[in-house]
Amino acid sequence: MVENEQGEIIGAMQLSFIQYLTYQGGIRAQMEAVRIHKNYRGTGLGTKILKWAIFRAKENGVHVLQLTTDKKRPDAIRFYESLGFKATHEGMKMHL
Repeated sequence: MVENEQGEIIGAMQLSFIQYLTYQGGIRAQMEAVRIHKNYRGTGLGTKILKWAIFRAKENGVHVLQLTTDKKRPDAIRFYESLGFKATHEGMKMHL
């Protein structure tokens, strides 16, 4: 989490490391719940948070860093693509 000078949370994300069978038991990182307060979007905070996650993934020997985003969020998709992410799979989910 990232706080502003008043101690308010202005950015957050979750980064999980998961050992997989692929890549000979290698590690994937799953990035989720990337959130930047609306008043701080466009300030570079999101880029800073994602670059930190990329650094931590590399530092932990991760083979694949993945995230999902809603297809209805073209600005978010463009943002992730600008950092090197590529749409490679079609995701599915089931709410239980």
